Amino acid sequence: MEAYFDNSATTRVLDPVVAAIEEMMTVNYGNPSSRHILGVRAENAVKQAAAEVAKTLKVKDKEILFTSGGTESNNLALIGTALANKRAGRHIITTNIEHASIYNPMEFLEEMGFEVTYLTVDEKGHISLEELKNAIRPDTILVSVMYVNNEVGAVEPVEEIGKLVHSAGEHIVFHVDAIQAYGKFQIRPKKQGIDLLSVSGHKLHGPKGVGFLYIDEHVKIRPIIYGGGQQRGMRSGTENVPGIVGMGVAAREAYDHFEEKVAHLYQLKDHMLERLSEIEGAYANSYPGKESAPQVVSVSFSGVRSEVLLHALEDKGIYVSSGSACSSNHPAVSGTLKGIGVKRELLDSTLRFSFGRFNTLEEVDYCIETLKELLPVLRRYQRG
Repeated sequence: MEAYFDNSATTRVLDPVVAAIEEMMTVNYGNPSSRHILGVRAENAVKQAAAEVAKTLKVKDKEILFTSGGTESNNLALIGTALANKRAGRHIITTNIEHASIYNPMEFLEEMGFEVTYLTVDEKGHISLEELKNAIRPDTILVSVMYVNNEVGAVEPVEEIGKLVHSAGEHIVFHVDAIQAYGKFQIRPKKQGIDLLSVSGHKLHGPKGVGFLYIDEHVKIRPIIYGGGQQRGMRSGTENVPGIVGMGVAAREAYDHFEEKVAHLYQLKDHMLERLSEIEGAYANSYPGKESAPQVVSVSFSGVRSEVLLHALEDKGIYVSSGSACSSNHPAVSGTLKGIGVKRELLDSTLRFSFGRFNTLEEVDYCIETLKELLPVLRRYQRG
């Protein structure tokens, strides 16, 4: 048996998505900027994809900007907003458990003279609304908080944050990294006070190399890529039409029979958490039910290094991540795990299991039984 439990890193692309991509690569392969019929067809396909995505969020089509993925969406949201609003202030707020595609742009902005406040989190990975309130200043122009943490699945109180941010200052822009949340939660930016929202296609059974940034029509933001003025001048460069069309299909599929799909993920997560209690020295960093996201289970295993256990599981056909697979393949101590207070001796002993629509309860059981078999051997070997 094989069990692919690395869906937070990337997902298997759906057959309807593949079919749509193939058509745009082999039949309707025109450049959307061309004025002949093939170009018009490509342009209409991009517009249709924007409509599909906008429908899932209940926003306007023109508020969807297609990008190369979550990293570009996050970079544009942070850098574009900071540059456009620097006369109003140079203070930005984020958290200490963000993805590298937030941290690194923040460091860049600090080098440019912006000041960044990093909020702490509790043992469940949640920020304190009181700490956020106290951090907001008259010169605060941007608050960026991830919806779902990519390592442990912590879910932030996004709507409450939105209300707090906008009550503190109408000029403050609220950005949400929803890369691990889109397709797993019903997201309503207008209702939740979200001004900017980042999404990546390959996290929801769509293609790699495409994503989008929702930009509320009232947000002041500058482009960071310049050229031919495509996408209303906000992102120049010939559109990745096959990827964009695939993104549109994946978005539609994610929210079709949504409750059923999400219930399946919660079932898998809760079953794994329950069965992990059978394993000595296994400490879950994620929580059952709706206390954390439906697709992520982070577990620290005492007495064994995560990389060793990862490859032992790989030999048995089980594929997982050591923490996050998104930053690089070079090992590093997780800031998220430190942020939530994981014991020092367990920081390098943590794996992330993440589920998708194709996973089964039988695969979870196979994984648990395999862990029961491997851990005693690996722990003896490591002690030796």
